[in-house]
Amino acid sequence: MHVLLCSEINLNHLHSLLARYGMKVKTVTPSEPIPGSFWKDTEAGLIGNTLFISADTPVHSALHETCHYICMDEQRRQNLDTNAGGDYEEEDAVCYLQIILADSISEMGQNRMFADMDAWGYSFRLGSAQTWFEKDAEDACEWLRQNKLTTSDIKPTWKIRQ
Repeated sequence: MHVLLCSEINLNHLHSLLARYGMKVKTVTPSEPIPGSFWKDTEAGLIGNTLFISADTPVHSALHETCHYICMDEQRRQNLDTNAGGDYEEEDAVCYLQIILADSISEMGQNRMFADMDAWGYSFRLGSAQTWFEKDAEDACEWLRQNKLTTSDIKPTWKIRQ
């Protein structure tokens, strides 16, 4: 299955979303290596408050790395260069938040995010991103609420973790 690429969306939506979190987007040409990319190839990269993408970066990757920035603590954020780090609970929260934020990109939305996460190989106990999100992600929801990244009704607060 083809996953949605950054070249296939209105990048203004991505820029606007990241600006709400004090982040910037920098685009590199597909022939250049993506700075700050942990997984290399076409995967998004993070250095400081800047998300690096290319036209062939999957949107799910851009949102996943964005959510790492949002969910990490201030100390890690200050030294961020390529490896977002974090523990298992934070990684779950990152995945959950990227699904919530998918609706901020009109071409993506949650249903496409579920499909793209499954196609890319994210693995969840219950077999699919959607099933995990709907039936097994209470701990991720609670982590996001406790860290004031979502409201009690699971809406983004547009704040980064302090």
